[in-house]
Amino acid sequence: MKQKITKKELELFNKKKAMLSSNVQIWRTPRDFYDKLNKEFHFDFDPCPINEKWDGLEIEWGKSNYVNPPFIDKNKWIIKCWEEWNKGKTVVILLPVKGTDTKVFHEYVYGKAEIRFIKGRLTFEDKNGIKSKFPAPFPTMLLIFRGSS
Repeated sequence: MKQKITKKELELFNKKKAMLSSNVQIWRTPRDFYDKLNKEFHFDFDPCPINEKWDGLEIEWGKSNYVNPPFIDKNKWIIKCWEEWNKGKTVVILLPVKGTDTKVFHEYVYGKAEIRFIKGRLTFEDKNGIKSKFPAPFPTMLLIFRGSS
């Protein structure tokens, strides 16, 4: 016997699907969440801001960096975070909790960065700063590479 999907359930499914889609990589960190981190780390650079003309993977970063990368390229960003950390910089990167079994995670994160699992699901914002109607369909974590400078 097939169950009928309600219009609300279909809308929720489509919103979650869009958030996971490689076509939609413009979700911003919730402002209140970022502000708490900024009080702790005093960020001076964001290598992947919305609407910038540079490629954050190709440029030099600041002394204290906040990174909310396109999740589709997370391994490239993890490696870049590790490279910047090796230059003495602090890097805080927000990622979905998945891929902790990968070679990249074990070579560049495990035993090198502090890992903070975020309680609950974040509700990301669109490029205009408007919160999504729904929280992310995945848990998130912070990887914290503490610099020496």
